Amino acid sequence: MINVVLFEPEIPTNTGNIMRTCIATGIHLHLIKPLGFSLDEKAVKRSGVNYIDKCHYTVYENIEDFFSKNEGEFYFLTRYGHKPHTTFDYSDTSKNIYFMFGKESTGIPREILKPYLDRCMRIPMTSDVRSLNLSNTVAIVVYEALRQQNYPNLLFDEPHKSKTFIEEA
Repeated sequence: MINVVLFEPEIPTNTGNIMRTCIATGIHLHLIKPLGFSLDEKAVKRSGVNYIDKCHYTVYENIEDFFSKNEGEFYFLTRYGHKPHTTFDYSDTSKNIYFMFGKESTGIPREILKPYLDRCMRIPMTSDVRSLNLSNTVAIVVYEALRQQNYPNLLFDEPHKSKTFIEEA
C-alpha cells in the first residue's frame, strides 16, 4: 500500500490538492502536527473540491507518534537527496510504502533524514528553482510508484460518461 506523509504542512491549499490526489489514487494520507491550518478551513475543503469526505487520513501529534504507529519502507523527498525518485523500486504491492514530504518553508529536518540517507530522493530539476510546489511533487512521486505497480485498483476508462465518449461525437 502506498501512503503519503506530510510533515507539518503549512499551506491549506497544498494539503487540499494532495487530499484530492490521494482520493483519486486510493492512497492513505498521514498528517503530522503541527498543521499550519485547521482541517475544517474553507481553503482545504475548496481544494478538495467536495471530495474531502472521501479522503482517508490520519493525524499524528508528532513524528514519534507517526513512526510508532506505522511500519514499512519509508522514503523522504528532499532537495538535498542525491537519487532521483525514479531510482527506487516500488513495484512490490505487498509492502507498505510511505513517501514523506516536508513543510513548505523548511522541508524535513536533518535529524529525521540522516538515519535514512539511502532513502532520501529528489525530483531532478534545473538550478533556477529550489523546489517544485508540494502538491505537484506529491503527484509526481505517487504516480511513479503507481506506474511501477501498474495502477492497482485504478480505472483506465472514464466512469462518469460513456467509455466511448470520444467515438460517439
